[in-house]
Amino acid sequence: MDAEVVVVGAGLAGLRCAHVLAQAGRAVVMVEAADAVGGRQRTDDVDGFLLDRGFQVLNPAYPAVQRWVDVDALDLRPFGAGLRVRREGGVAELMHPLRAPGGLAATLRSGLLSPRTVAALARWAGPAVVAPRRVIAGAAAADRSLGDGLDRAGVRGPLRTEVIEPFLAGVLAEDRGETSEAFARLLVRMFALGVPGVPANGIRALPEQLAGRARAAGVDVRLGEPVTSLGADAGRTVLTLAGGCRVSARAAVVAVGPDAVAGLLPMPAPTTKGLQTWWFDAPQAPTASTLLMVDGRRRGPVVNAAVMSNAAPSYAPPGRHLVQVTCLLAKDGTGGTEADVRRQAGEMFGVSAADWGLLRRDDIPHALPAQPAPLRTVSRARVAPGVYVAGDHRDTASIQGALVSGDRVARTVLADLEGT
Repeated sequence: MDAEVVVVGAGLAGLRCAHVLAQAGRAVVMVEAADAVGGRQRTDDVDGFLLDRGFQVLNPAYPAVQRWVDVDALDLRPFGAGLRVRREGGVAELMHPLRAPGGLAATLRSGLLSPRTVAALARWAGPAVVAPRRVIAGAAAADRSLGDGLDRAGVRGPLRTEVIEPFLAGVLAEDRGETSEAFARLLVRMFALGVPGVPANGIRALPEQLAGRARAAGVDVRLGEPVTSLGADAGRTVLTLAGGCRVSARAAVVAVGPDAVAGLLPMPAPTTKGLQTWWFDAPQAPTASTLLMVDGRRRGPVVNAAVMSNAAPSYAPPGRHLVQVTCLLAKDGTGGTEADVRRQAGEMFGVSAADWGLLRRDDIPHALPAQPAPLRTVSRARVAPGVYVAGDHRDTASIQGALVSGDRVARTVLADLEGT
């Protein structure tokens, strides 16, 4: 089979790339190994519950989301604009001062803030909120690890140890402060500007929307078509599919996950971080809050928890409640044990979790590409004549990074095709 451009992988980067190429009038074939689009953004229907493949949220403040996603059509259900923190003496709430001003008094009473630590946090995060491009531009020369950056800024005390570090552990999939400080500051900026949520029909609604647009633009999306090898022949790129079919194209974009890219191309596998999510069916909601919760005591494997059905009732059948509990997943595949997860989650919410029904445990060993210092926001699109690579492991480890990478690679492919 011949094609003008083949895109391998129907994740966010591949879908955005294919759409841009097709809109420009190119004939695009997309091959995806799985039975549905989405890559890591997948949702399953389990006993009337919507279970995403691991706890995932969409931040509508991402610039790429604002440009290329119809957020209204996703029917996004936001979480609360703040954070609940389990402390030794009870639960404290920190609310966004502009989006939830009614919670300001409780925030000030939380015991987590002091004028000194608030000023230090403002010094640390403020430049990214006001001038993100300057943070990116300066990262090559001045970036350091998150832990070192917080130390240098003087961010200490309970605000750091009970709030910032446990919250960012779930966002960055690591709790050692090894991630790029610049990247962490840019993510904090997004949380300051937007309130994350989930589509009413699960995170799958995002790639499904992108796939619908790609198909409408003329992309031939073929599911259940794994690619086993990629090579060159007579100036064209040749892909071999699992069934033995060969596809010859002028250009091929490899937009598979970071765990699969090295199997198709002679390049090292990107380092990744893992997460583990436990999904529970709770007969009663352990809280009425829509806020994400962290354990400031840090007494166990759990990095965050939330009652999904409080924010998105469509995630659970009537009269039931869906609770997600997320832990870090080590490189050797170990996460939390069910006993420890139930104990800690129960302590966090102040209830017994003994009667929660376990729906599923998701172990996601390649949940996020690692983002060490210095921050690298752009990797070369073309890795060989007629061969390109897209994905969040080539940009930033986020939905924003995946979409931007797919768009950038598509424009490089178009420029190359026009020049030949």
